[in-house]
Amino acid sequence: MKQTFGYQAKARQFFVVLLPIFITQLSLMATGFFNTVMAGHISQQDLAGVAVGVNLFMPFFGSFLGIISGLTPTISQLYGGGKQDKIGFIVKQGFYWALALGVGFVSLGWLTVPYILPLLNLEPRVEYITSHYLMFLSLGIIPIFISSVLRNFIDAHGYTRLTMCVTMCTVPTNITLNYIFMYGLFGLPAFGGIGAGIGSAVTLTLNLILNIIVDLILNIIVVSRMHPFKDYHVFRHLPGIHLAEWKKQLGVGIPIGATMFCEQSIFGAVGLFMTAYGTAIVAAHQAAMNFTTIVYMVPLAVSMTLTILVGYEVGAKRLADARQYIKLSRYLTFFNVGTLALFLTQFRDEIAALYTSSAEVQPILSVFLIYAVFMQFADSINAPLQGALRGFKDVHVTFMLAVLSFWIIGLPLGWGLAKYTDMGPYGYWIGLIAGIVIGAVCLEVRLRQVQKKYL
Repeated sequence: MKQTFGYQAKARQFFVVLLPIFITQLSLMATGFFNTVMAGHISQQDLAGVAVGVNLFMPFFGSFLGIISGLTPTISQLYGGGKQDKIGFIVKQGFYWALALGVGFVSLGWLTVPYILPLLNLEPRVEYITSHYLMFLSLGIIPIFISSVLRNFIDAHGYTRLTMCVTMCTVPTNITLNYIFMYGLFGLPAFGGIGAGIGSAVTLTLNLILNIIVDLILNIIVVSRMHPFKDYHVFRHLPGIHLAEWKKQLGVGIPIGATMFCEQSIFGAVGLFMTAYGTAIVAAHQAAMNFTTIVYMVPLAVSMTLTILVGYEVGAKRLADARQYIKLSRYLTFFNVGTLALFLTQFRDEIAALYTSSAEVQPILSVFLIYAVFMQFADSINAPLQGALRGFKDVHVTFMLAVLSFWIIGLPLGWGLAKYTDMGPYGYWIGLIAGIVIGAVCLEVRLRQVQKKYL
């Protein structure tokens, strides 16, 4: 990254950072997409089993990765402020506490899942698929947490194409392994939805191996020859554990992770509430959520890009430049929503058929996809604001606003509409959309307050 002058130069740098992030996130989400599509074409039980597993897994997984992502604004601000001498130490300490988070995450899952699943009153086949899906998926957690430290370190400098290349290599492997394990090839039995967990675990492990290979190349070529990596010596002379630095970094990362937990857990909670409406509703809801997650990659990528660029400009004390990047993000996300609305208007039935061949699930899914458009409109406002605030390292108020908009307003409203009106399961979607819109308004107010502090 470098200082830019004018909107045209900023737009070029914005897209240089954005496009690899978008491709990376889309590649990561492709895992869930193909898991859901493949399971949906085996049976409703397989799709529902994977759905429940994802709803239990993703809020915690995303929140722990969110804690690690707190490295990005810290490193970006130091890089923009010319304080590169501090970055290497921060990354090395990140290895330690990311490992601790990984061990804690896996331990928490193995201890609690056996007690949670019986409380959901799932069909025996669905519960069996869910438990084994999560068990196999857990095998790849620690490797991906460690590699996330490296990803945030590289991305914070604007070298997002490197992490894109690594991630894209894992997607074909995941798809192939999922197909083999789910449908049964080369003499293996067909594991159904459980096979998706095996494939994902192997892929997450492969992701670490690929990161190690790329890191070795970076250590020989980039780190030793290219600015700004050459002075960091990230893999040399690992220091001892420094708890004061842990506290400092976790003070930024934990509110980010907690915010992500609020966002993702509410979707998981709604998914679990859907079990009261039967397997067909659960399957349709999960397929719609999976599609929504994929198209959410644009506002998510914009949010991550803003964290990097705003952090860089704030570190360099160029607030006017940070504001210009924020303004560019608004144009891009609104264009994305308009395009999505046109696309779904024409092809929502075809999208429903892609996810499932069930005549019972398809029409329900088509209706859910209409609500997906409105959800994306709300997300296109909300996500970039969160990214901008993280660039300022303003994360505590963002967390409190997430609690307010999702858990105090969104979920109770959705529950009330579902229970006391004839909207049924669709009421939960209206509640979610309302919560996101209210959160976006509050985030806009907070962003203006933060910007005034830097004047």
